[in-house]
Amino acid sequence: MALNPIPEPPEGLLQRVIAGDDAAFEALYRLYSAPAFTVAARMLGHREAAEDVLQDVFLDLTRALRSYRGDGLFWGWLRRLVVNRVLMRMRSERSRPTLVAWESDDHGEWSEPHLFARDLEQALAALPPLTRAVVWLHDVEGWTHQEIADAVGRSQSFSKSQLSRAHLRLRALLENDDETYRERATGIA
Repeated sequence: MALNPIPEPPEGLLQRVIAGDDAAFEALYRLYSAPAFTVAARMLGHREAAEDVLQDVFLDLTRALRSYRGDGLFWGWLRRLVVNRVLMRMRSERSRPTLVAWESDDHGEWSEPHLFARDLEQALAALPPLTRAVVWLHDVEGWTHQEIADAVGRSQSFSKSQLSRAHLRLRALLENDDETYRERATGIA
């Protein structure tokens, strides 16, 4: 299965957004809202919180675009904005309990890959928010432990220990669910 890379914005689109062109802003939103939402949802583990982050990022985008120098891929720059907004949200909610509720649009029918993906999402959702963010940033986004430490205001050893503990917890959650997974995938109950 080939991955579809996220395209760069068409020539001149960003300048038109900065100038206040509503059609250009809509085009930019259509290009990047789905991948931005995915990053936020995976890190937060909650659909509504991810929608809030997405809205905040795109509300601030016109102003933030002025700081985009074009040195790298636009998606990389925008993804960094999303991650930073998620981390800000997590810091502000540290003292409040977080509702973790992954939703699915299934009708009781799951194929084998979908079953594993759902189990993995549920296992990730079972992690504390900051730990889930460390896993996502390191394992998916490819951040170094130093970058994670800088972003969350902790030490490099904090990032390493959170990742190590998270991997152990995820492995335990998925191994405990492995028998259930095989039963669902093969139809044997």
